[in-house]
Amino acid sequence: MTERLADISARIEGVRQLGAVVNAMKGIAAARAHQARAQVAAVDSYARTIAAGLSAMIGHEAEPAPSARGREALLVFCAEQGFAGSFSERVLDSIDHAPDCLFLVGTRGQSVAAARGLQADWTAAMPSHSSGIPRLADHITTAIYDAVARGCMDRLDVVFTGWREGRNTLVRQGLFPIVLDDLPETRSQRPLTQLPQEMLVSLLGQDYFNAQVCKAALHAFAAENQARMEAMASAARQISQELEGFEATLRRVRQEEITAEIIELGTGAVTAGKRDGRMSKR
Repeated sequence: MTERLADISARIEGVRQLGAVVNAMKGIAAARAHQARAQVAAVDSYARTIAAGLSAMIGHEAEPAPSARGREALLVFCAEQGFAGSFSERVLDSIDHAPDCLFLVGTRGQSVAAARGLQADWTAAMPSHSSGIPRLADHITTAIYDAVARGCMDRLDVVFTGWREGRNTLVRQGLFPIVLDDLPETRSQRPLTQLPQEMLVSLLGQDYFNAQVCKAALHAFAAENQARMEAMASAARQISQELEGFEATLRRVRQEEITAEIIELGTGAVTAGKRDGRMSKR
């Protein structure tokens, strides 16, 4: 009985330690998701500023570019780490066929994609903190423009999990060529510039593309941590239920042990009384 009591107490202590770890992971994931969502607003403002400049340089008379055909590429953001449920699986489920060129971000997602026979042409890890997102966006932009220069792709879509209306939502949108319809309308005269218009439009276009990649990466970073926070919250509830079960078992075993001791004492007293009675008769 004593060994059983010690075993249950040890399991309760182990479950409590596990619960502390899960709660810490949930708190870290919540903080990272909140920070990334706050930074998305700043990237949106940056992208709008560049879009306004790009629109002013192109002018209102520019016609939308025809939809690009040819080699298709995908930029996909999956999970970097585990304990995020089926985050990567949901993203990869949205890919109905293998693209001509695949850019895949997220170490955990790379393993899931490889298990499905989906081979990436370029991979990168998601940084552990949102402060590393701009550098990642620079690497992605460089890799994609290099692929365009080598003729490996003609158009690019990005697939990521975004935060819309209070929940994670899968998003797929075109990134390259830049969709001119998304730029703000302008009726003002084209500004005078020192740089040639073609060069300036090219530079602004690259900055606008980089801002869109940065925004998608931030959304994916926040969504992964949101998924991890929800997974840890579910695990915490399960741990709490198991802990209640173990504590109930501990109380029952203790009560059984006390009852056994009382019965043993009572039996000993009755036996001693009978022995004393026989001795007094003699």
